[in-house]
Amino acid sequence: MEDILKILESENSQEKIRILETLHNTNNLKILQQIIAKLNDDNIQVRGEAFNALLLNQNKISKILIDNLSSPNKNIKGFTALVLANRNEKSAIPEIVKLANNKHGMVRSCVIGSLGYLKAEKTADIILNGFSDSNLDVQKSALQAAIQTNIFVTEEKIKEISKNNDHQIKNLLLKLKK
Repeated sequence: MEDILKILESENSQEKIRILETLHNTNNLKILQQIIAKLNDDNIQVRGEAFNALLLNQNKISKILIDNLSSPNKNIKGFTALVLANRNEKSAIPEIVKLANNKHGMVRSCVIGSLGYLKAEKTADIILNGFSDSNLDVQKSALQAAIQTNIFVTEEKIKEISKNNDHQIKNLLLKLKK
């Protein structure tokens, strides 16, 4: 175990990736916390492998994931919300909702995306508020979440988000109108 922790704490991205590929079934809390910490690694491949290790983990790790939603780190908050959503952890919805007004657009985008993926009930206001967000990625997430959850979107909201001259938003609006 100490060797695993040393590798995860090292600067060697290839070694971290190699070891993360083997950790998808761990239930060791120290190792799980280090995997979660890798969601903020400088290397995107390391972050991806950490995400996969958490996603594929068949053990009951929801509590440690939910606890990390309160991390001071925006990447850990946002990516942990996405891991929980992809694990279909509906019990995490109340904790994910608490991050809806986070100061970081990346976190808000992940939160709205998670709520849409989980088809969370009683979150229409959060999703619709995302249409007015100053961050374009949050707006895209809100539009995708509205499609996933079949939320009614007023013409006023559609006009508001249509002001963006963004190709992806225009494509999502076509899906919304169907």
